[in-house]
Amino acid sequence: MITELNKRSREIFRQIVDAYVATGEPVGSRTISRRLGMALSPATIRNVMADLEEQGLLYAPHTSAGRIPTEAGLRLFVNGLLEIGALSEDERGAIEAKCSSSGRSMQDVLGEASTMLSGLSHCAGLVVAPKTDRPLKHIEFVSLGPGRALVVLVNEDGLVENRVIEVPVGLPASTLQMVSNYLSAKLVGRTLDEARQEVLREIEEQKTQLDELSRRVVAAGLATWAGSAGNDGQLIVRGQARLLEDVTALSDLERVRSLFEALETKEAMLRLLDATGQGDGVQIFIGAENVLFNHSGCTLIISPFQNSRERVIGAIGVIGPTRINYARIIPLVDYTAKVIGRLIG
Repeated sequence: MITELNKRSREIFRQIVDAYVATGEPVGSRTISRRLGMALSPATIRNVMADLEEQGLLYAPHTSAGRIPTEAGLRLFVNGLLEIGALSEDERGAIEAKCSSSGRSMQDVLGEASTMLSGLSHCAGLVVAPKTDRPLKHIEFVSLGPGRALVVLVNEDGLVENRVIEVPVGLPASTLQMVSNYLSAKLVGRTLDEARQEVLREIEEQKTQLDELSRRVVAAGLATWAGSAGNDGQLIVRGQARLLEDVTALSDLERVRSLFEALETKEAMLRLLDATGQGDGVQIFIGAENVLFNHSGCTLIISPFQNSRERVIGAIGVIGPTRINYARIIPLVDYTAKVIGRLIG
């Protein structure tokens, strides 16, 4: 449709969207006249705005008010008129520093990345965490005191994941060492999913050399890994409260509440991965296009990241109002996804 607009109409439309993104308020003809700085009267601009409204690109939220872009108008703007900004070297360095994995688990890194995006974008940041499907190269059990132990998993990419499990009170250190040795023989070089069924079957058939106490610890650890979000993937959301900053009516609050509920479901994570896996690079979903919640009045900007085998295993992005700062946030999301991808493999 962008080719159907003449140069003047495109420029007026661009200015309307820019003003709306900056203020969130309806934009009038006099505002556009001042922004254009060219010899176009407010009356001429109103005529163009009326034409844009007939084409479904603008609408008036109130009688005699200015105009704001429709979701179709925002899509047209993003696809055909948006000029994406570039990140500075300082911004790139800050993103890389925040995403550094030194001494931290992958979940901590992804949580930090989500928080960082929320702060930089003034929106909610989200990450669909990857599945733990890389073969392991190290496993270790560490006592945390009566009834608790920490399991440290290191995969072949060097990524660290920690799990806290419950163990029998009074468990001797020698039993934890025995469990570590047994699982190392079974798990190292294989994924958890590959080894889990065999280990549980051996325990069930009592073919192992483990004593009863050790078998209970192994079973507890495997059950924790199997049931944890980190094994199937995890949806991490930070800065949800920022979605309430633009709420001006009860209906808006209800839409955002429904979005919060959608974000808490496993289905949301799967739909996000499905959506990002269907295309390369940054994906943008505006309003009713939103894969999480139709008509939420929100925009989702998200980009997948891949493992060393170039398979999409997660995604990172932001959710904000439809008047989100597309020009700034798209490169933020894109670069962060690239950094996470390099980190993973």
